[in-house]
Amino acid sequence: MEFDYVNYIFFPLLIFLIRVSGVSLGTVRIVCVSRDLRFLSAVLGFFEVLIWLYAISQIMRNLNNPIQYVAYAAGFGMGNYVGISIERKLSMGNRAVRILTKVDAKTLVKTLREHGFGVTSIDGDGMDGPVQLIFTIVKRNRVAEVVAHIKQFNPKAFYTIEDIKDVHDSNGSIGNRQSGFKDKLFAQVSKMK
Repeated sequence: MEFDYVNYIFFPLLIFLIRVSGVSLGTVRIVCVSRDLRFLSAVLGFFEVLIWLYAISQIMRNLNNPIQYVAYAAGFGMGNYVGISIERKLSMGNRAVRILTKVDAKTLVKTLREHGFGVTSIDGDGMDGPVQLIFTIVKRNRVAEVVAHIKQFNPKAFYTIEDIKDVHDSNGSIGNRQSGFKDKLFAQVSKMK
């Protein structure tokens, strides 16, 4: 009897690839939902379900092939990985960076402002004496730049980084979150060509 390449190699591979693409879209869609990007979330959701229906229909045609089940599950796992990687590349949204230091932070504040970051600095009292708190909100793709400045200024500085859902920026220094996403998306797509 001849080996059935179509049912045991081609269709499982197709199901794997379809599932990876569907789950990747779903992962990015969830991030878009959390960022209140309604239209983009709806479009991604449409294609996510369409892809899922196609994948499941392929499995239903040949229920006695356990390799397709494994391909489906492996595609789901890999889709999460790929989706998170895509989301990281797009660097969607803004982050709040809070810095707490015992060292005089005038140099750090000046450096951050010179590099275009809006910074608020507050004197405070910590457990061991005076401290300075520095707050800034930055585009996600610039967080590493802020962290590099912090480490150069004071490697022992305490800082936190948090995602922000919404920002009202009357000065326009951070930018519109939706157009920023679109610009980033189109830039990534044009790099692929």
